[in-house]
Amino acid sequence: MWYTAGMNIVALDIGDRRIGIAVTDPFGSYAIPAETFFRTEDKEGDAKKIAELVKARGAELVVCGLPLLADGTEGEQARKNRAFAARLEALGIRVVFEDERFTTQEARGDLHAAGVTSAKDKKKKRVDSIAAAYILENYLAHCKRSDTVKEESNNYEDDENIVELTDDEGNTYRFEHLMTFEYKEEWYCALAPELPAEEEAEEDEEEGDEVAIYHIVGEGDDEQLETIEDDDLLDEVFAEFCTQYEDFEDADEAESLEPDADDGE
Repeated sequence: MWYTAGMNIVALDIGDRRIGIAVTDPFGSYAIPAETFFRTEDKEGDAKKIAELVKARGAELVVCGLPLLADGTEGEQARKNRAFAARLEALGIRVVFEDERFTTQEARGDLHAAGVTSAKDKKKKRVDSIAAAYILENYLAHCKRSDTVKEESNNYEDDENIVELTDDEGNTYRFEHLMTFEYKEEWYCALAPELPAEEEAEEDEEEGDEVAIYHIVGEGDDEQLETIEDDDLLDEVFAEFCTQYEDFEDADEAESLEPDADDGE
């Protein structure tokens, strides 16, 4: 995270049809429901409009809700939210994630308690923005609980994109999550092996990084990462990854990546 006390923050409750928006007060102390953005079929265009809104508000950080499943794992909607956040990052927006489980239910409960009986569409707009405010409040509370917010937040960010995979022999490997992306209506995950500092320095000199591509199968507790055995399919999926990665990151960096055909998982 890049949080500092009093900073200007925007929070997003990302849905397939609408994005609820909340902002911090002028002193960066608490969350205020703002507005609802109605999405179109143009994902890139939607991201650009949200980025423009964020910049217009002078926000230094965007908190995106991450709808984890009940057991804390990520499902399809979480992957969609990460993909949208990646588009924002490609446009120069700093993004962090906050668990958004139950925020929509809490927002609806607030409206019910307040006796809101407005038109359906208007009520949905308010639910979305209030849910975004809950996401932002939770994020602010998480940061304020620590006496050393900045140091703790940096550590949190360092580990946020790290995943651990265990092979059939019980060996555990740490990877950096690069991207989760869709190709031909299937979901895939791109991971980079986490290397010791000295090995990272050697790879930097060689100007080439290794990336492992996995096929995501199942949902919830049954969700697994499977290796892609078909070399032709692996080449296709890797090419798609590079295409999307170039949109989100530096094109030269994407070109330096090489598919890891023998990842051992």
